[in-house]
Amino acid sequence: MRKITAPILCVCMAFAATLFLLSSARDARAQESATTPDTTLAGAEERYGNSTAGEFTPARGFDIFKSDHGSLNISVYGLFRYLNQMPGEQTFTDHLGRTRTVKARNDLNWHRTMVWLSGFFYNPKLNYTITVWSLPTTQQTLAFGVLRYTVSRPLTMGVGIGPNLTSRSMAGTWPFWPGSDRIMGDEAVRAGFASSFFVTGQPADGLFYTGAITTNLSQLGVTASNDTRDMGYSATLWWMPTTKEFGPRGGFGDLEEHQRLATRFGVSAAHARESRATPLSSPNPNETQIRLSDGVYAFEQGALADSVTVNYLDYDALSFDAGFKYKGFCLQGELLMRRLSKFEAFDVHQGADYGTPFSLADDSIVDKSLYGSAGYMVVERKLMLYAIGSYLFDEFERNPWEAGGGASFYPYGNRSWRVNMHILHIDRSPAGSNFGYYTAGQTGTTFSLGTDILL
Repeated sequence: MRKITAPILCVCMAFAATLFLLSSARDARAQESATTPDTTLAGAEERYGNSTAGEFTPARGFDIFKSDHGSLNISVYGLFRYLNQMPGEQTFTDHLGRTRTVKARNDLNWHRTMVWLSGFFYNPKLNYTITVWSLPTTQQTLAFGVLRYTVSRPLTMGVGIGPNLTSRSMAGTWPFWPGSDRIMGDEAVRAGFASSFFVTGQPADGLFYTGAITTNLSQLGVTASNDTRDMGYSATLWWMPTTKEFGPRGGFGDLEEHQRLATRFGVSAAHARESRATPLSSPNPNETQIRLSDGVYAFEQGALADSVTVNYLDYDALSFDAGFKYKGFCLQGELLMRRLSKFEAFDVHQGADYGTPFSLADDSIVDKSLYGSAGYMVVERKLMLYAIGSYLFDEFERNPWEAGGGASFYPYGNRSWRVNMHILHIDRSPAGSNFGYYTAGQTGTTFSLGTDILL
């Protein structure tokens, strides 16, 4: 096993340096009060969002129509970003010793657009959100919806596109993260979004829950014609004992300047029987949510052994998170555990029928991920500095890690408009996509500079 002293030392040094800057900057903070209202703080009576996932939750938006029989509100999100993954040309070695090319990016993109149409229909307890999601980076545009009926404060039922509740970031905190996308320790092991039936509610002050049944682990790229009869099951529970809240969407940063210590503790769990969602004759799967800790897709041909293709596997996840906010300071962390097991595989050299399915000798892969983030408003309601770090204790003993930080500037003194600089040093990234900061196998530096709005 590779020694972990150096990466852990780097993570600790990054946190220590940032905490020093944060504490030394307290006396220099501006005392200017924000005069622009924060449109992300709209109450439940002002908007009708799907609070089970931040990606589908509108801000205050703009009221187009209101009557006793219905309403319509429009809310928007947009992100423009420069991203540079360095070095531009490099390779990595997977857990089987094969050399692969790292696909490093250096580009400018209007990266993400979200438009929400939301309101109620006949009864304020029956509300809807129609989401238009566009990612020009991948040339994808989708429209989908959520219907919710509130029975009482402890119980709301809903259907539509929703999250598999595997981590804190899947339970409503987007886009209020340190940067504009997830941290590596989360991105590497989390599940995705799919059509779902869910229940959510607040059974007591400061205590919330959500449970969901989803059609699969991630519906993106998987159509009904190549999906299976299996479902995904997930739930999350979070408790905010001291102030009964944790800021807008329970996200990162303390722009709101909590004068009492705000706390949040949560647990999430999920299970799914997942398939590659494409014929064995194709080397590339449609199911691309699950990657191994070396960044290789679990369902691609030869992922776990030469000539062997995994057709089905069990995905199980469990996570614990905690967060604290006080007078401009924010500290958050999460431990995630993922188990891949019960592999059904085929030998692609057996001919057109691929022979009889068999189980792999090592029928379980367990990876544990730990990440943390700390931030401080060095200029009240205007400028936040932060540090992040994550580490993977993986089955293949590659132990990927990252350390980094950044700065977020809020020109209007609220969360509606942000300018963000995000810098990471990454060692053997297990995560990879065109959505976030990571590309599989990268060892090096990633720099991002972007701006986003939420209205």
